[in-house]
Amino acid sequence: MSQTSSMFAFLFPGNAPVNSLLATSYISIIPNLLLYFVPPDIHPSTLSTLVHFAVGSLLGDVFLHLLPHAFVQHDHDHGKSHHHEELHHEEEESHRTVLIGLGLFAGIFLFYAVDKCMRVYLGKTGHQHDHSVEKEKVVNRVAEEKEKAVSQVAVSEGLRQRTHSTAKENKKSKCSDTHTKPEKDVRASTYLNLLADFTHNLTDGIAMAASFYASPAVGATTAVAVFFHEIPHEVSDYAILLQSGFSKKRAMMAQFTTAIGAYIGTFIGIFIEEMAKHLSHHHHHHHHGLWNTTMTWGDLVIPVTAGGFLYIATVGVIPELLENKTTASKLQPIKELLAMLVGIGLMTIIALNETHSH
Repeated sequence: MSQTSSMFAFLFPGNAPVNSLLATSYISIIPNLLLYFVPPDIHPSTLSTLVHFAVGSLLGDVFLHLLPHAFVQHDHDHGKSHHHEELHHEEEESHRTVLIGLGLFAGIFLFYAVDKCMRVYLGKTGHQHDHSVEKEKVVNRVAEEKEKAVSQVAVSEGLRQRTHSTAKENKKSKCSDTHTKPEKDVRASTYLNLLADFTHNLTDGIAMAASFYASPAVGATTAVAVFFHEIPHEVSDYAILLQSGFSKKRAMMAQFTTAIGAYIGTFIGIFIEEMAKHLSHHHHHHHHGLWNTTMTWGDLVIPVTAGGFLYIATVGVIPELLENKTTASKLQPIKELLAMLVGIGLMTIIALNETHSH
């Protein structure tokens, strides 16, 4: 048994529902406790490097764990009688591949739809915050981790437009905007940010449950990816809250509240998986899953999750990383790209260890 496997076995000793709740607890509690030690004015370039690492591990999880698992899932079901089953098997395989592809698309589409609607209906609030320019840069930097891209729009666009025009004059002074909206509007964008965070934690929770039901290995690796993704995410949210005038204690409480979303998501995920299991037991005699394959609805959760993670990393985060104007040094981009490779590398090592341990 490899080291990774024994560590995972130690962290996740139970069955699928127990493990997914354990994973959710690690992911929700540890990053929030770390916040206590984070200086409110964390350097933008440090945060950016962290985010690159997180994107690397998230994409690593999609390409090295979730997708391979989705595609090879049912191959061990077939070792029975040959000839006329082979034709049936080929047809079933092509149906399965199409279903998995549709699941992937559904994940991307779902996240895009939520993102789009939130921008359209809520994206106009809270452009006006009073920050020193340095902090504007932090928020700008920080906004990249906003899953549903809510704060990306609400905070970072407003800031970006103004940062360019005001950066020179306001090096030393606080940059107070003449069109500052009433206080409650600033709060609106902050609460919107918290809502986005809550929703994002909800999807993380569903992903956790789905992954552990798929297999302990997929569960553990998804937990690791989400965990690393969660740290810069929580730190950036925390920075946004502090800059909107929350006290340190209140900001931490707000972050713990959004963590409830992860637990709700996990319970929803467990419920979906248990229902799917129950249904497939019922229909087992007819041996017909979805569209003449052995797949159940539960099997689609992993491709949908993969699609969602793909959207988060590529559409939610990477465009913001490209916009990054805070090139502290010529080495910063190299550092960030390396951090991304380290994220992928970590997932590769875990993936290789997992295959050995089977």
